[in-house]
Amino acid sequence: MADLRKGDVKQIFSRAAAFRTADELKAQGAYAYFCAVEQSTATEVLVEGQWRVMAGSNNYLGLTHHPRVLDAQHAALEKYGSGATGSRILNGTIDLHNELESRLAAFLGKEDALVFTTGYQASLAAVSTFLGRGDHLFLDKLDHASIVDGSRMGFGEVHRYPHGDFDTLARQLASVPASAGKLVVSDGVFSMEGSTVDLPRLVAVAHAHDAAVLVDDAHALGVLGDNGAGTARHFGLADEVDLIMATFSKSLAGVGGVVAGQHTVIDFLRHQARPFIFTASAPPASVAGALAALDVLIDEPERRDRLWHNTRRMAEGLRALGFDTGTSDTPIIPVYIGDTHATLAAWKALFEAGVFTHPILPPAVAASACRIRVSMSAEHSDEQVDRVLGAFAGLEAQARRVSA
Repeated sequence: MADLRKGDVKQIFSRAAAFRTADELKAQGAYAYFCAVEQSTATEVLVEGQWRVMAGSNNYLGLTHHPRVLDAQHAALEKYGSGATGSRILNGTIDLHNELESRLAAFLGKEDALVFTTGYQASLAAVSTFLGRGDHLFLDKLDHASIVDGSRMGFGEVHRYPHGDFDTLARQLASVPASAGKLVVSDGVFSMEGSTVDLPRLVAVAHAHDAAVLVDDAHALGVLGDNGAGTARHFGLADEVDLIMATFSKSLAGVGGVVAGQHTVIDFLRHQARPFIFTASAPPASVAGALAALDVLIDEPERRDRLWHNTRRMAEGLRALGFDTGTSDTPIIPVYIGDTHATLAAWKALFEAGVFTHPILPPAVAASACRIRVSMSAEHSDEQVDRVLGAFAGLEAQARRVSA
């Protein structure tokens, strides 16, 4: 019998034993993951004993350290304790869940809403629960991985169309039986590109084939729309979108997710969605924090103004330096570098210059389209924006020296 204490690995774990990528990157000093934050503010993090500008967080409105959010979380800890120790459908629902669902439904312009413990679970539930045998699901090829995973849990047929190619989507929709159930799912803001979906065209194509529409507003909530209600509000199509999905881990500065839509649809989700029924309830402090963050989002619209001010300064500054930022039109600004090696080298140089960003590599993107992803916050100061641009200017100067 093999002695596992000597390092033998059973066959089922052979791929794990063969995995060397992380060790190789660490040996090269280019491992960019699991950097432990020792302390933080809304826009800076202490990592390895050095304060760095956080230019990779999804803290779009800068609410992670807002006094109203923190006070609400502290009060919830005192009132409800640290956790509900059960699922929502049993003992895990508190009155704050009901209040948050009612508030979010009204904010998003829908009849009802269901709050999940994580945004990932919201995606799994919203996509898989309605997809039965004989139904058809249509996904943009750049939709978030959680949506793709949800599609694998359902029992219907999945179709994926090239990014933004609504002519192909129309052909796919036309190819299935007219009587079949059809759901089109798209990110509102694509997380790796920072671009906004052409929702008017998507809705027109979907409705022409009697398909329902679900928009994932993870990166649009608090950012798009005159009140921050997201992509559908931004385009004036709230009544034309059947389901809106969002997370709390971006603009609402916590963790959780929501799906909003017609009451009958949401109530079915409430009683049938496995990712909802078979998981523990979010800690009360998280729910209270999301409620407070929603209040701040509504009460302080100037935060969105500041966010867009910072976004314009950063995007224009990067382009002026000669960097390619693609089709981004949101606070997510990808800086295209090229291959994996060059992108990791750029990430490391920025990190050493006091800027925390993210290298985006395969399988998240194509091998030839690796990039540094910059994300802006309403709390970034002009001086911090200049520091980030200065670090990128150093990259550009280094590239010129190498090419010469």
